[in-house]
Amino acid sequence: MFDKKNLKAALRLYAVTDNAWLGERTLASCVEEALEGGATFVQLRHKGADGDMLRTEAAELLALCRAARVPFVVNDEVEVARAAGADGVHVGQDDMACERARALLGPEAIVGVSVQTPAQARAAEAAGADYLGVGGVAGTATKPEAGVLSPEEFRAIAAAVNIPIVAIGGINGDTLPLLADLNVDGAAVVSAIFAADDIAAATRELSRIIDEVLPR
Repeated sequence: MFDKKNLKAALRLYAVTDNAWLGERTLASCVEEALEGGATFVQLRHKGADGDMLRTEAAELLALCRAARVPFVVNDEVEVARAAGADGVHVGQDDMACERARALLGPEAIVGVSVQTPAQARAAEAAGADYLGVGGVAGTATKPEAGVLSPEEFRAIAAAVNIPIVAIGGINGDTLPLLADLNVDGAAVVSAIFAADDIAAATRELSRIIDEVLPR
């Protein structure tokens, strides 16, 4: 299990998988490339996959993340995360409640929650969340239903809690500089990593930009 005292640093470049861009590649090979390029956190997100497929993918990705000493969580599916021995889970406002996820996975697990308001952020922290996913930063095809938050809204959420915050939604090399004044601790990236032809190179470039935008 990942040591949560290092969680804030691990959130800097948070890779969220998406099978839409695999083509002839395997999900495991793509994640391996992302880790090679400097991804510091991995979330398995595979909407529409059945339980057997998710369990297989979780086992493969967990092994890669363990080897790289990078935390690994599963999106929404708490039972899959528990069965796989993942480091934790990330849930949304409409998914399993943070409090129940914490009860099922235990105190050592990482539990992240998606929020868009200070009230949601405070509620998630009170329920035991370890970090928050906040967004979107810009419009995104991955979650077209998600709204775009203003810089003031990001800063209000950050001021409302004492746990780390990851910005998500429409983040790529062009939009990463927008994070400079949002009081966030890292960036969650989907297509800018997994839609790239050279995933390792794309991830290295994102890591370079993050180091400029969010000085350690």
